[in-house]
Amino acid sequence: MVRKVKSILSGNTRWRLVVLLVVGTCSMGIDHPTTTATDEPPPAEIRLTDITDRSGISFRHTDGGSGQYYIMESVVAGLALFDYDNDGLIDIYFLNGAPLPGTVVDSPPRNALYRNNGDGTFTDVTQRAGVGDPGYGLGVTVADYNNNGYQDLYLNNFGRNVLYRNNGDGTFTDVTDEAGVGCGELVGAGASFLDIDNNGLLDLYVANYVDFTYDRHIERTIGKHRFHPGPRDYPPMPDSLFRNNGDGTFTDISRASGIAAVAGAGMGIICFDFDDDGYTDVFVCNDHGANFLFHNDGKGGFQEVGLIAGVDYDFYGNENGSMGADCGDYENNGRLDLFATNYSSEMPVLYRNLGDGVFEDTTRRAHAGASAFPHVTWGTGFVDFANRGLRDLFIACGHFMDKIEFIDDRTTVDVPNILLQNLGNGRFLDVSDRCGDGLAVVASTRGAAFDDLDNDGRIDGVLLNTNGPPTVLRNDSPVDHHWLQIRLRGTTSNRDGVGSRVRVVAGDLTQVAEVHSGRGYQSHYGTRLHFGLGHRPHVDRIEVRWLGGTTEVFSGGPADQHVVLTEGKGATKND
Repeated sequence: MVRKVKSILSGNTRWRLVVLLVVGTCSMGIDHPTTTATDEPPPAEIRLTDITDRSGISFRHTDGGSGQYYIMESVVAGLALFDYDNDGLIDIYFLNGAPLPGTVVDSPPRNALYRNNGDGTFTDVTQRAGVGDPGYGLGVTVADYNNNGYQDLYLNNFGRNVLYRNNGDGTFTDVTDEAGVGCGELVGAGASFLDIDNNGLLDLYVANYVDFTYDRHIERTIGKHRFHPGPRDYPPMPDSLFRNNGDGTFTDISRASGIAAVAGAGMGIICFDFDDDGYTDVFVCNDHGANFLFHNDGKGGFQEVGLIAGVDYDFYGNENGSMGADCGDYENNGRLDLFATNYSSEMPVLYRNLGDGVFEDTTRRAHAGASAFPHVTWGTGFVDFANRGLRDLFIACGHFMDKIEFIDDRTTVDVPNILLQNLGNGRFLDVSDRCGDGLAVVASTRGAAFDDLDNDGRIDGVLLNTNGPPTVLRNDSPVDHHWLQIRLRGTTSNRDGVGSRVRVVAGDLTQVAEVHSGRGYQSHYGTRLHFGLGHRPHVDRIEVRWLGGTTEVFSGGPADQHVVLTEGKGATKND
């Protein structure tokens, strides 16, 4: 096997031409299931339908570019799915760009909130709700930070960040300044609410990208074509951590906590308890640098342990251009695994949780994304689309360089997204070309978010496509499988149950999941936990380990329900 790598830009390894001359099995962890000429691919159990045109959504994203190729244009943007008005229907919040120097517009673009009408359509309520931020949106997260029963919005922008407090009457108030979470003039990325010390108050983690200002703009030219600069053209930035004071204000503890001890070009993040010790940890995707995994000591302190845990690099020791991340138990063994999307000419990485705080890169063995290798990959999610009790993988794809074919003809700006069906044997199968017209959409997708938009028990999807309209995917998979959806209500722990872990037992099937605030590529979704049950019509029991509290057992019942579990209403379980 021969592999030749030709550097295009000295000192900037993000932009490179990779020529692969292959004899036998491909390198870079690419592996394919063994097939013969007579093999028929198994039918896809997943059907996703593009319903954007009939959804009533008129939002269009813009990166605000004027042909100057500023770096922030390459890293837009996420979205959020959440029930802002507590009517039981999941609404959609889209981030947008803003005019950059040299761009003139008649009407400045703004973020947009669409209310779910419950009939497959959505209504733009941005103006009434007061959340049409005109800033340059990059990342977003959602949670009830003040425990008043309504979910709030935090925007991680290029420039001033914004905290919108939900007033409970369909409107929001910008409380950024009084809360103290504006973060200054930084290039934002992902963000998450989490309870770092299990005191029932949600703190705020804010990822930062690189140290860019307009006077530091670097022009990149290959031949006669201009391109965006890369993350290594600028110094990396440490992230920010804010402690919730319980009175509507936050205190910056980035240095005191240890978070600011290291710096990276942060992108998507997810906060989850990777070692199952009862404290929420933080995984940060870094763009062309080692990823960070911050271990929580339970006292407000964090230590970066990515190397020890095995998630800073891939199996080959490569530092990837990591973009987005999600976690989920794809093998149903009780441990939360991790999946990270990456830059082109890099495999996305499936980190299998081995227990004891250690992961292994099992991408090749699991066939988890060889088809993504040529493309830049962004949003992602572990989602059981067909309610089989197995979590599939969605991978959003698309480049940002409008002349990428000049240096790499294997990809382009607009490409289809990828769906990997979980086969239940530790492996995945790419079913993108036979799971409905939703995967036939060709765009440059960034944020991807997943929830049950029509409350029919099947998880739908919403995709933010850069410089264009979004995509709304309705799940039309067969309805012969059962499901359960759970919303937690904390009383001693935080109201949304963020960080709490749920275990559902239905006959021979046991599944675990956690509530997260912020995930995928700089996005938020999934506060309401979803469990596919296959052909099992009954749930035996539900166990909830409340963050910082007790473990309770709730009685089971018929499947195919949306249930709310309130802390203190179950039977205490003695571990």
